[in-house]
Amino acid sequence: MKVALPARIPANEVAVRLKRTQRRDAHAPSGKAVTAHPLLFIFMKNRNLRAPLAALPLAVLATFSSHAQTVVATDLPETVVTATRVQQPITDVVADVTIIDRGRLQQSGMQSLVDVLANVPGVQITANGSYRSNSGVFLRGASTSQTVLLINGVRVGSATSGGYSLQNLPLDRIERVEVLRGAAAALYGPDAVGGVIQVFTREPQEGVQRSASVGAGSDGQRKLGASLQGQTGAWGYSLGASHEKANGLNVKIPGAFGFNADIDGFEYTSADASLKYQINRQHTVSLSLLLSEGEYDFDGAPSPNPLGLSATTARAVAVPELKQQVLKWSGQWTEDWSTVLTFGRSTDVSVSRYFRQADGATAGESRFNTQRNEVVWQNDIVLGTDMLTLVAEQREDAVDSSTAYTVSQRKVRGMVAAYALKRDTWDALATVRRDQNSQFGSFNTWALSGGYRLNGQLRLVGSMGTTFQAPTFNQLYWPCANPCTSSSFRGNPDLAPQRGRAREIGLKYREGSTQASAVIYQNNVEGFITPATNVQSDLAVLKGVTLSVDQSWGPTELSVSYDHADPRLKPSNARVTRVARNVLRAQVSHRHGAWKPHAEVQLSSNREDTQFPGRVTLPGYGLLNVGTSYQLSKTLSVQAYLNNLTDKSYSLANGFTTPGRNFFVSLNWRD
Repeated sequence: MKVALPARIPANEVAVRLKRTQRRDAHAPSGKAVTAHPLLFIFMKNRNLRAPLAALPLAVLATFSSHAQTVVATDLPETVVTATRVQQPITDVVADVTIIDRGRLQQSGMQSLVDVLANVPGVQITANGSYRSNSGVFLRGASTSQTVLLINGVRVGSATSGGYSLQNLPLDRIERVEVLRGAAAALYGPDAVGGVIQVFTREPQEGVQRSASVGAGSDGQRKLGASLQGQTGAWGYSLGASHEKANGLNVKIPGAFGFNADIDGFEYTSADASLKYQINRQHTVSLSLLLSEGEYDFDGAPSPNPLGLSATTARAVAVPELKQQVLKWSGQWTEDWSTVLTFGRSTDVSVSRYFRQADGATAGESRFNTQRNEVVWQNDIVLGTDMLTLVAEQREDAVDSSTAYTVSQRKVRGMVAAYALKRDTWDALATVRRDQNSQFGSFNTWALSGGYRLNGQLRLVGSMGTTFQAPTFNQLYWPCANPCTSSSFRGNPDLAPQRGRAREIGLKYREGSTQASAVIYQNNVEGFITPATNVQSDLAVLKGVTLSVDQSWGPTELSVSYDHADPRLKPSNARVTRVARNVLRAQVSHRHGAWKPHAEVQLSSNREDTQFPGRVTLPGYGLLNVGTSYQLSKTLSVQAYLNNLTDKSYSLANGFTTPGRNFFVSLNWRD
């Protein structure tokens, strides 16, 4: 799949990086024989490798450059940002990365970011029923709290649970999604145990672009959306809004704990805006705003419970909200030195309200809100064909909750130095990082990765590194319920941070319209905290294999991936819950004139989940989704899709349902 050049990087910076790429391409192999490089053997002997030592240089000072470079527009290669924090061609990326561009988002018929991620290799989804209920991800066996979510380069999420509300993000307003698989704490800080998911919202575009859509489907689904993007002179703008609603379905399986036989609906409204100003050819300022508000029903009862309600006599409503503001300045000081300074603020709101079902009387409310302020200063310095990246960042979390936490604030400061080498037949990236956590003190992480071209199409890649994750506020301070039983979740202030050591090795193949990869990975996490029980195990071994192939034959495109994941807790050897051992995915589409039908198949083996006092096995399942788009005119198209064609009944979390056979049809206008 192809992606446009990320709009987050200003035109002047693109120009310099294009030159950088051209200089590197001049050193690319041209059919000559290749010889082994000593770097290759580093990856094969990782047990005795000690963390590299590096001194982090002090910030440098400079003045505005008085001249600009003129660059002729050319076709640029597919690019990725998340793998190294700087833009680079996908052909140079060593890390295991998936890119989902705007074209695929528009054509797939997917309704939410959760649907998108469910088709990404290495990702498994957990959902508490219905279409927009609380959802999470397992990336290479690591839980949601062990995977970092970035929106426009700024981290979002909850400091109490460590997770984030994927269902809050409006798919219509997403430009691109990048999924980085593998330990990335050295680049992105604590919690990046399983990897990083980065979402880029829509950006200003040349000219004026307008769009609108309306859709309807089963279970009372309705959806409206509109957007406006453009650029005039030095100013660029992007505006968008969407609203969706459904009657929904019952989120719990009959007989499950807390079951209520009512239908649980949802409603979401979102809006976003982006404004960009090109000061000159070297400097750009941009402001991005995002607001998403939702409401969905679930089965549950309040605690405390002044009206003495149960799940069958209460109406429980979750009111999630996500707000983000990002101010960014991008500057090009010299041809070889660029800077990005980012100020970000996000608010993750999680409110639950309870009413007596008989008369609507208020029965209580709980809230778990996190406000996060973040400052990131990144400097990229080109040194010949190499690049030095220096990053200083600070993140502050403040919790506003109806539950009293012993500690409700946390500050993390980090310094990063990354050096990327580019040679004829091999390349490497070395990263060191030091963080200061206001609760747990200082800690260091590091990473080393590299790639070696065996020939023009085949590349051997590998990496190793360390991770660090502090316990969440829930894990540390959650009060035991009243009455407090042996199965009650409770905080433990004596929990220690989780420390991991990861390694992986793989092969990447690329020739023409064929791309393939095979990656074997293992991540040993010491002091792993089991999410459901809050028990700290001696060790978790997150290991597995990911295979993927992307192939196109003219108008036909095929993607196939297979994941074998077997995360285990030691010394018990118990499986990590909610992770299937085997998942096979396949997507195929074919364009024929104005038609473009597509089909998706997902086969999953069983998984285990918690059922006090023990465990329960959730059966495996197979899903078939089909759909098509039809271009009525240059500006007007129709999309229709039918999900879960066989009406398979399955569960991704113990006691919770998932949608059965469902359809959706939309009319889309793009000018």
